[in-house]
Amino acid sequence: MDKFKLEILTPNGEIFNDEVVSVVLPGKEGEFGVLAGHASLTTLLEAGVVDVEKEDKSVESIVIDWGVAQVSEDKVVILVEGAAAIRGATETEIAKALEDAKKLINDVADSSSAIASVSAKIESAAQRLI
Repeated sequence: MDKFKLEILTPNGEIFNDEVVSVVLPGKEGEFGVLAGHASLTTLLEAGVVDVEKEDKSVESIVIDWGVAQVSEDKVVILVEGAAAIRGATETEIAKALEDAKKLINDVADSSSAIASVSAKIESAAQRLI
């Protein structure tokens, strides 16, 4: 299966940097997926969940507040103001990650429907980890 490089960067540092099979991004016009060989584009992202599929078929979810994605055929670079990865080895780490993600979204959300939509995706991502 074809892979591409994905980087997610914040002002505080790198959140993710690895080879992936696909990524789903929360674009201004709605969610969209990227696979290796995707046409080049630069687009705005809004608050939401970035779902990353790795080669082993595992999916990692990263909550972002807003940002920009630059897509090329072999690399995706995402620059965001804030991000929280929903991952952890223990229930305590996962709970902390979920708390950070919810706080991030509540700080930027401009409508209750946006909060509800992202909160549902956060809970869904958390269930995959448990």
